Amino acid sequence: MSVEWLGALARYNRWMNEKLYGAAATLSDEARKRDAGAFFKSIHGTFNHILLADRVWLARFTNVSVPEEELGPGGIRSLDQELYSDFEELRRERAVTDDALSVWIAELTSEQLSGALVYMRRGRQEQFPLWWAVSHVFNHQTHHRGQITTLLVQQGCDPGVTDLVAMLRDEASRTTK
Repeated sequence: MSVEWLGALARYNRWMNEKLYGAAATLSDEARKRDAGAFFKSIHGTFNHILLADRVWLARFTNVSVPEEELGPGGIRSLDQELYSDFEELRRERAVTDDALSVWIAELTSEQLSGALVYMRRGRQEQFPLWWAVSHVFNHQTHHRGQITTLLVQQGCDPGVTDLVAMLRDEASRTTK
């Protein structure tokens, strides 16, 4: 695991979030919030969950006690809570969090990455290798974005190619223009 690889994953994260939020924006609010039987019920609910989890992990990574209002209105009550009911506000907050995650990774050193992440969870101290925890964040996002992709397709909305290599092709095409 290298800092460079995590930088690529952060770019992919942003690229995919922009794609999926763009695709979801073509649906009505009712369609985005319709209970489709997913873990977090709907497209909107799943977007909210990913954002909430990313903010929790980013707070752990930066060793910052994040004020509740920065995690979401009213703080965190559960992993399925709705942070933002307004889709455009949720989309803006997603971009803000993607920026913060990218900045943190850009400032990360190899030495830090090989160290431990120690944090409190439910009154107990937990510890993991930092590289593992950061990998978990990106894996978690991919897992739930796959669910969103399925929910979009079920509603007749094609989110396009989601493969990592597609992002690399997209980046290459933009630099050759």
